[in-house]
Amino acid sequence: MTPIRVLIADDQELVRAGFAMIIDGRDGLAVVGEAGDGLQAVALAARVRPDVILMDVRMPRMDGIEAARRLAGSGHPARIIMLTTFDLDEPVFAALRAGASGFLLKDIRPDELIGAIRVVAGGEALLAPTVTRRLLDRFAHELPGGAPPPSLAALSEREVEVLTLVARALSNDEIAERLTLSRATVKTHLSAILSKLGLRDRVQAAVLAYEVGLVRPGGTAPRG
Repeated sequence: MTPIRVLIADDQELVRAGFAMIIDGRDGLAVVGEAGDGLQAVALAARVRPDVILMDVRMPRMDGIEAARRLAGSGHPARIIMLTTFDLDEPVFAALRAGASGFLLKDIRPDELIGAIRVVAGGEALLAPTVTRRLLDRFAHELPGGAPPPSLAALSEREVEVLTLVARALSNDEIAERLTLSRATVKTHLSAILSKLGLRDRVQAAVLAYEVGLVRPGGTAPRG
């Protein structure tokens, strides 16, 4: 079994060493590089081709947001998890819009870190109901509202329902229960949504739902 290749980008050597120790001690995971700033992260990612990048938000020379934007813009396949000290760090929202697949607090427990890496490497995104909902709710009022873009019209009524629940930070299992669907059917709807809207993952789908006013802070119902 090919291990999940992880790149750690953080300007604090002790943080990098701590994450590396946790990751290298688990089966199926391997740290393939460490970077002390965003410029190093972008360059190193091109060489070692990681599957997942743990990217600190605040770094010298180039911060994690710009690094994530450059990697996503170049089509790099790595999934990017932003690392932050504060759960409402404003730059994290910009990073999600730039193409990051989610974010973690630096004080995360080792088992949660490993689980998050595996989830993201498997094509999912970190949209936990606790922290991410607060982040989206905090900044949703700053996003432009208005009518949904033409691309949203391509979605079926059921797909709009699924997108709305994704934006409310429900997991696939929770969406399946809410809509009385199988988990496989929810995944099929989500895949169709991402394909029709040209989105990378459920984090970008949630951000879009907030941007177009499909949901508003507090989880209000979609506008009809």
